[in-house]
Amino acid sequence: MASLQASCTVLSTNPRTHSSSSTQPLSAKPSHLFTNPRRSHRFQVSCDAKKNVETSQGKIDRRNMLLGLGGMYSAANLVSNPSAYADPVQAPDFTKCGDAHDVATGALLDAKCCPPLPDKIIDYEIPKFQLFRLRPAAHRASKEQVAKYEKAIQAMRDLDTSDPQDPRGFMQQANIHCAYCNGAHDQVGFNNLDLQVHNSWLFFPFHRWYLYFYERILGKLINDPTFALPFWNWDNPKGMTLPPIFDNPNSSLYDAKRDPKNTGSAIVDLTFSGSTDNLQLVANNLTSIYSEMVRSVSTTTDFVGKPYCAGSNPSPGGGSSENGSHTGIHWWVGTKDTTGPNKFNEDMGNFYSAGRDPVFYCHHSNVDRMWTIWREVVQNNIPKDITSSNYLNAEFLFYDENKRLVRVKAGDCFDQRKLGYDYDRIDLPWLNYRPPPKAAKAKVSNISDTKTAASVLPVNLKDTVRIIVPKSAKGKADEQLVLEDIQTDTTKFIKFDVFINDEDDKIEELDRAEYAGSFAQVPHKSKNTEGKATISLKLTDVYDDIDVSEDDTIVVTIVPRSNGQDVTIGGIKVIPVPKQAQSS
Repeated sequence: MASLQASCTVLSTNPRTHSSSSTQPLSAKPSHLFTNPRRSHRFQVSCDAKKNVETSQGKIDRRNMLLGLGGMYSAANLVSNPSAYADPVQAPDFTKCGDAHDVATGALLDAKCCPPLPDKIIDYEIPKFQLFRLRPAAHRASKEQVAKYEKAIQAMRDLDTSDPQDPRGFMQQANIHCAYCNGAHDQVGFNNLDLQVHNSWLFFPFHRWYLYFYERILGKLINDPTFALPFWNWDNPKGMTLPPIFDNPNSSLYDAKRDPKNTGSAIVDLTFSGSTDNLQLVANNLTSIYSEMVRSVSTTTDFVGKPYCAGSNPSPGGGSSENGSHTGIHWWVGTKDTTGPNKFNEDMGNFYSAGRDPVFYCHHSNVDRMWTIWREVVQNNIPKDITSSNYLNAEFLFYDENKRLVRVKAGDCFDQRKLGYDYDRIDLPWLNYRPPPKAAKAKVSNISDTKTAASVLPVNLKDTVRIIVPKSAKGKADEQLVLEDIQTDTTKFIKFDVFINDEDDKIEELDRAEYAGSFAQVPHKSKNTEGKATISLKLTDVYDDIDVSEDDTIVVTIVPRSNGQDVTIGGIKVIPVPKQAQSS
């Protein structure tokens, strides 16, 4: 199977000033957005076309591979357009959609998730909105808003019976996620490579467009252009339970395939720490969100995900938010259903079925909100916008509210206000939730169970591992920890946490200075049962908080939370933060 590992290359940065035209700020502190407008930078990265391609016959030059494909990658096109060596991912060809794959067995699913075939495809033009849609927090939604929401979802469900081929129907909308995420679509021009919208820089723009059309379809079905999709405010303690509007068996918002332990007053456990203390769960949640939004992020792609271009292997690496709270909610909600095709976590606990639970869209509304907050509120001197054409011109297909199949691009969805919506004003208690510094220097005294990277790698995570890793420089420095060639069984829920110089062994507590970040994945299945990814975790604040700036080495502790036996890490190192993203 042909493959290309995309790489992140800094090309240029340009200053940018954020707009302050919106009348509805995202947080309860408008000064974050409007009274102190900040200058940020756009971050240009590219998929490295010079990389060799891994095939069953070994490595070949990618240019030679493309020359042999014909069609859009013909020799004539390559001569006239050298940039074709690393093109953006194209919208899928619906006429070639195949069956998705069963997570448990790898066999084709009985549940078909290919979309209806269109008469034509239209390049989408964003309307000039006269009415603005303000998305409310689900736990604060008014009775009128909830009634509209239930009516709209019921109308969507009714289409499943009256016209199962209507692309606006509930199952047709759920199948969008199945097809894009479980191997039904191939990359155009690369029939042996799945098109995957998770675990890369496509994650945020794909799901933003997905929810945009979903919301507009719901509004159309109840003839209300102001209808706004609520968001599950799980980043605020007041929203850290399943929103009650989804817990009524008589409501169209209800889904039976949820974990019964995690309804009612149960507190969300984003981190799967296993703590039974509700206060500790809240503290862990806030710490984890602060880490994925601020503390562990060094570069733009650390947050949004690694580059993914045409011909690239899918899933090069998700961003910190996707790997963190996004995945945590999926797994916390989903339930084990022994009657389903996977005999595995159904609905929210699995990519192929996630869209069958109405709470999926409410959850992703908050994921989308977190992207907006990171771009507009979080101030960390990191460029917020990627200007690579491989990112901006990545394409997706969706059916709109008028049943037209439309083509959209990633670069056209960055400003949610231009798409006619924004979010209700809510406090951000995680924004300054930095763990308290250690009272004394965090020097690891017992290294009897600690190995050097050279002696232990690649390492399987069936048990907790402790590895001595040399720093890139002595003294105060901006550095990041890189875990690379993370090989996982994609059919399993995977979760592990990373700590630096940790001897407390308080694995249920993440609100500590030694906590550096996490990795997690939602189960899914495609042509390959194994995936490889890379994550980078910023260490600058960790060094300050545990006072190890003068040390030559650090001890990295990796704690498996779920299915560690199905995870192998191939490389671990400490490197300087790229100059374009160094903190000031």
